[in-house]
Formats: sequence, structure tokens, C-alpha cells
Amino acid sequence: MTAPRFDELIHPSTRLTLVATLAAADWAEFAYLKDRLGLSESALSKQLATLEEAGYVTTERRLSSGRRKVRARLTGAGRNAFDGHVAALQAIVTGATNPTESPATRS
Repeated sequence: MTAPRFDELIHPSTRLTLVATLAAADWAEFAYLKDRLGLSESALSKQLATLEEAGYVTTERRLSSGRRKVRARLTGAGRNAFDGHVAALQAIVTGATNPTESPATRS
């Protein structure tokens, strides 16, 4: 089990959606990510570069049928950060909905 660790780098909704999408796949094509997140090419490139700089993502550029294709995947560090962040979010939600606490004692 991964220790809960809130991660400010992946917390913004665009990056969190991007990392969650990558967590569900071995590799994801740039075009798929662009469509899935509804981002422009430049915005997606910027998000991937930020995550790659942090060591959370790796990208691969290759030629396919004469066209340049880019794909991305999470690194081990990226998967650990994502798993820790999800665990931290779950702990926050669980703490906010603790059934043993009476409504009168909540502030």
C-alpha cells in the first residue's frame, strides 16, 4: 500500500486527469491525450514537459508512416506520486465523512 502524500505538482485538474489517464495505460498516444483532455497541442506539450521535468512522465518520439508521433507513459516515480496523491485524497474524504463523529461536534 502506498503512503498518502499530497502532490502539489499533479493536483491541478488538468495534470491530475493526464496522470490518471496515463496510469490506466502502458503508453498513450499524444493525439489520444489531446482529445481526452480537450487541450490544444501546445497546452498538452507544456503539461507533459512539466511532468517529464519532474521525472513523472517519459515521452517517446518516433516516425510512423512518415509522420512524427509522440507517446507518453508514467515512470515509476510518476506512478508512486499518483498512488500517494490518490491515497491522500481518499484520506481527506474519509476524514471529512467519518461516521463515528456526530454532526454536533463538527465545526
